[in-house]
Amino acid sequence: MSHLRHTFYSLLLLLLIPASVRPQDTVKKLQPPEEKKVKSKTNSVARELKDSFEKNDQQRIARNYEALAETFIKKEDYAKAEEYLKKAILYTKSDQTEDLARLRRSIAKVQENQKKFGPAVTNYKKAAATTDNKLLEQMNSNDFKRLENAGNPQAQESYSRSNISLADKSANKEEAADAYIQNAELNVRTNNAVGAIESYEKAITYSKDRPDEVIKIKNEIAKVYTSGKQFDKAIEIHGKLLDDARKNKDSDNEIRQLSLLSNVYFKNSQSEKAVDLLKEAYQIAAKNGRTNDAKASLSKLLEYYKSVGNNQESLALYEGFFKNFDALVRADSSLVDAKTFQVTEERIRQLEKEKGLKDELIAKKNTFNYFLIGSMLLLLLFVGLIAKALYSIKIKNKEIALQSLRREMNPHFIFNSLNSVNQFISQNNELEANKYLSSYSVLMRNMMENSNKDFVSLSNEIEQLTKYLDLEHLRFPDQFTYNIIVDDEIDAEQSLIPNMIIQPHLENAIWHGLRYIESKGFLTLSFTLEQRKIIVRIEDNGIGLERSAALKTANQKIHQSRGITNTKERIALLNDLYKKEIAFSIAEKTPPETGTVVTITFPLTHKI
Repeated sequence: MSHLRHTFYSLLLLLLIPASVRPQDTVKKLQPPEEKKVKSKTNSVARELKDSFEKNDQQRIARNYEALAETFIKKEDYAKAEEYLKKAILYTKSDQTEDLARLRRSIAKVQENQKKFGPAVTNYKKAAATTDNKLLEQMNSNDFKRLENAGNPQAQESYSRSNISLADKSANKEEAADAYIQNAELNVRTNNAVGAIESYEKAITYSKDRPDEVIKIKNEIAKVYTSGKQFDKAIEIHGKLLDDARKNKDSDNEIRQLSLLSNVYFKNSQSEKAVDLLKEAYQIAAKNGRTNDAKASLSKLLEYYKSVGNNQESLALYEGFFKNFDALVRADSSLVDAKTFQVTEERIRQLEKEKGLKDELIAKKNTFNYFLIGSMLLLLLFVGLIAKALYSIKIKNKEIALQSLRREMNPHFIFNSLNSVNQFISQNNELEANKYLSSYSVLMRNMMENSNKDFVSLSNEIEQLTKYLDLEHLRFPDQFTYNIIVDDEIDAEQSLIPNMIIQPHLENAIWHGLRYIESKGFLTLSFTLEQRKIIVRIEDNGIGLERSAALKTANQKIHQSRGITNTKERIALLNDLYKKEIAFSIAEKTPPETGTVVTITFPLTHKI
């Protein structure tokens, strides 16, 4: 008896040793086709994932994490699946809303399979909020409401059936199958065996292209029959699945069906048949190098023999297991696959860390670059503001200078006007003095009103010039006549010309040309339109520039020079401020004619 106990503990110790630390002498052997495919797929996706990390392809990384999670879902390793789905989300861009919604829903499903209902509700809600697809939004909404109503089976079933209807509309067979399975599980919890079986059978119709899923669903149906003590129906289902597994040489499913079938026989008090099935499952597992399955079958057999007190059979099983243990381990290529995946997974973790460090360095570099660019932009903005301020000051100075020049009154005009008034008074000609003063005051008031304007309408300027010429004619009635001519093609009301730029030249023509001739002179002011330009001509038949210069006093020379300089300075400022092409010229007439011609050219302007 002590020998048996010693052997039992030794065997238990060996069974509990992790596979990764046991001897691993790989032996070539046949694997169950589906299991081999799943393992191959897992390692293949892991290699793809590693490659996408090495190439730093974020989109591929997300896709491969999701694909890797799917392989673990097939193996019902939901914890691993959840881990990789969460990583897939980390590498999915925020604008890929449908991908994010799909991943959130997948995470919620694997969390629900792990009974993590709180997090599952959260992810169903996030999936509903993320997707733009109204059907999927409603399905996710139904799922989180179903979980939130855990204490209300009727409400849960209504949400589940709503999802079935929505899945049918979207032609999504997988979602429809999942919805029927959820409904079946609800019926199981409420002891509605008939409803559960109906829902499971409906799920099968939507899972025909997924044979593994069909087998799982049929196993669940058999479980429902077993719970209802309908053992014959459960045995029939497992027997059919066992025959299919043998026909397809699927040792993985064969072992599973033998184990499940043994459970049914145990519950039906047919222990001998159950034991025979477990022994067969153990032998197949040992033969095919299925260490975990062999362990599971052996544990069930030992538990049974312990319950009936058959120590002899237990001892025989121990001896058989020890005898074949090394061969079993050598034949189990899943250990090599697991080790291969472990190495690949470790490399992936290293690449994740490296990528994290690279991203951190890039982020710091980008932060520095953004800071540098921001500083440069602020500096440029500061320089720009300074330049703008300096430019504004420059423009303002020019405007002030222009205003100053425009307001610069002709001292001779004021002095001569006052002399004229004094002359009228001394001659007791009060009527003429009053008339002159009245016209003079109107002219000065209008000039002051327009003193802030750079441009005035042509009609306004002509009105002012007419008043000025009337005053001069009143003072020198016998010295000259004048005429103002305006081209009919010019719209005097709309056309704009520089303010007070013509008057100084009319004054020069009268005071330095016409005043000195013996006969009555003439003064012509004309406005003509040529090629969208207004040509202003001031023409007189006075003594001309040369004779006028010879007759001038020193004070008069300064006055005329300042008048012409004032005009040129104002024209330069106007051209600079308003980008106008204003031109000015003064010339003496060719003998035998006498007099001067002043020409000022303005571009036709209707708006400043």
